[in-house]
Amino acid sequence: MKLTLLKSRIVFSLFLIIVLCLIQFSISSCSKDKTPEGFVDIQEVIPEVLLDIRYYGPHNFVGEKVDGYMAPKCLLTRQAAESLAKVQKELEPSSLSLKIYDCYRPQHAVDHFVRWAKDIDNSKTKKEFYPTVDKRNLFKDGYIDSKSGHSSGSTVDLTIVPLPAPIQQDYISGQKLSECYLSASKRFGDNSIDMGTGFDCFHELSHTANKNIGHQQKINRLLLKALMEKHGFRNYDKEWWHYTLKNEPYPDTYFDFVIE
Repeated sequence: MKLTLLKSRIVFSLFLIIVLCLIQFSISSCSKDKTPEGFVDIQEVIPEVLLDIRYYGPHNFVGEKVDGYMAPKCLLTRQAAESLAKVQKELEPSSLSLKIYDCYRPQHAVDHFVRWAKDIDNSKTKKEFYPTVDKRNLFKDGYIDSKSGHSSGSTVDLTIVPLPAPIQQDYISGQKLSECYLSASKRFGDNSIDMGTGFDCFHELSHTANKNIGHQQKINRLLLKALMEKHGFRNYDKEWWHYTLKNEPYPDTYFDFVIE
């Protein structure tokens, strides 16, 4: 009798464990597949904004399409998107537009960055994106982390483009790379106004207030910074392109739904 009762309890306990695992799996799957309420596609708020979503393709420091980027879209919290629309509106009278490189970033995309950074032998993008940095120091120097503010949905990487927008140079996998800190005529041909370095350039010249960039490049960075700050964003001082909404709605949440 006692043995039968014990077996019943064991079976019931195993049943509970299986049920809890299934519930957890369901929650996890939903978090990766379903866009939460409160997020919007930026082109629904700013139809004319230009997109160059670098992690959807191979032209980035990883050198390949990044996990979680199933479409070349910019998803943001509605608050961030509406604030960004105000920046765009101020640029338009001067025949200028925002161009966006990255917005919301799934946590498993960040995990992809971490795996890449730990793979020391993979250096195929070094010449362009981190030409003066030892890959073994990417974590210590703050270029790569296990968490990103982008995953909270109110951080954006962007630049300014003149209108009508010049033709954007196409990137072909395997093409010869140029250092991201070189002059605009020598580095990869971005169609934006000259900000002094390419996007995602792991170099001190990317620091927003770096004094060693040219006069016009300083003016261009200040224009972006002034407009973004006016409309509620703060800059990350080591990346001229990186801005986060000051009053972001999910500052301590790292979402993991896919971009599709």
